[in-house]
Amino acid sequence: MTNLIFIVLGTAFGVILTKSDVISWFRIRKMFLLEEPYMYLVIGSAILTGIISVQLLKKFGIVARGGEQLNLKGKAYHRGFIFGSLFFGIGWSITGACPGPVFAQVGAGEHAALFTLGGALIGAFLYHLLRDKLPH
Repeated sequence: MTNLIFIVLGTAFGVILTKSDVISWFRIRKMFLLEEPYMYLVIGSAILTGIISVQLLKKFGIVARGGEQLNLKGKAYHRGFIFGSLFFGIGWSITGACPGPVFAQVGAGEHAALFTLGGALIGAFLYHLLRDKLPH
């Protein structure tokens, strides 16, 4: 039953991403070229929603399904954030996708997104292998 809930929620998320046009390579390109504010407004609304949600979780003392406390502490800054951010931004600007929308792009029939998905999987695997050697 839990897997069904995740499938339904993931499908709904994909539909929302598709209908809001945030999976469009052209929208992403216009964002990086500063040609239109649409994506910045979408990202800003997501940040605001996240801030409000975290504050509500803290205020009401919401716990995880297993009963354990939620860890809402941020990570300590380290120089690896700079390299990771650069690689993430470069990949996002080239492919027009970050990890969430790439699945919606594949689901919408954007076959080029399969290369993005493959690259993301290879990158995650390489990170796992090299994690201890990376700056932190």
